[in-house]
Amino acid sequence: MTPASNGVIFLMGPTASGKTALATELYKQLPVELISVDSALVYRGMDIGTAKPTAAELALAPHHLIDIIDPAQSYSAADFRADTIRLVAEIKHRGNIPVLVGGTMLYFKALLDGISPLPEADSTVRQQLELEAAKLGWAALHAELAKVDAVSAQRIHPNDPQRINRALEVYRITGRSLTELTAEKGEPFAFPVYQFAIAPVERAVLHQRIAERFEQMLKAGFEAEVVALRQRGDLHADLPSMRCVGYRQMWQYLDGECSYAQMTERGIAATRQLAKRQLTWLRGWQELKWLKSDASLEENLQAVLSSLS
Repeated sequence: MTPASNGVIFLMGPTASGKTALATELYKQLPVELISVDSALVYRGMDIGTAKPTAAELALAPHHLIDIIDPAQSYSAADFRADTIRLVAEIKHRGNIPVLVGGTMLYFKALLDGISPLPEADSTVRQQLELEAAKLGWAALHAELAKVDAVSAQRIHPNDPQRINRALEVYRITGRSLTELTAEKGEPFAFPVYQFAIAPVERAVLHQRIAERFEQMLKAGFEAEVVALRQRGDLHADLPSMRCVGYRQMWQYLDGECSYAQMTERGIAATRQLAKRQLTWLRGWQELKWLKSDASLEENLQAVLSSLS
């Protein structure tokens, strides 16, 4: 057994960086169980556009937290934290090492730092705020926010109605500011963590990988997948599932808002923006060992194993 036997392994990285392949190799080498850290892979029936591991790949290296909810449902960072804390305890009880693999950095952060005690969304309060905005304008609501939560008002742009709405909603529900509540965190994660990130050295390489993968998704039937989801009748473009990168752009194309070529271009651009945000998160991450997508799978595997020994 390695020192990591008492801890948890994080394998992070931007989209299309090679995380799944490395996690599968770890599964072959160590007594580990894999937990997906991906806000899109939780949805059933969304396989092609999320680059979900195939049935064959999952048979070879099963992942927890894949295909756990319907696209009509929502899944939050708090849900992820609760599910993962439970799974880590179960995996430890079986004598295995949890390996958390994915690119949803907010989930990793929520697991490590805890979740602020924010209230659930209240449709009545939100509707009232929208009515006020329709009458007075979002600039007026932003000014109101500045009076009750100056820190949030400085951080949130006056032309960002979604975040203005949420910040005021929190204040009206609780009587406390979003800034005050987000400063309160739950219990931190209880286990030692071994953290790795994998990414190409050159951003151009990652951009090329993203473009190639998006083209592969299209050839694999991504359009038909979204058509089938639309035909259910209970899904719409504003659901968290349908706002996932790629799905939003394909939905717009199917609505006639853009051409096929524009959809492809927008989908690739949105995926690159996602990768950029993921890398920004990771560059500010503490105690992180970097691996190179450009290196061989064996080289990266040995780098991880040597860090754990």
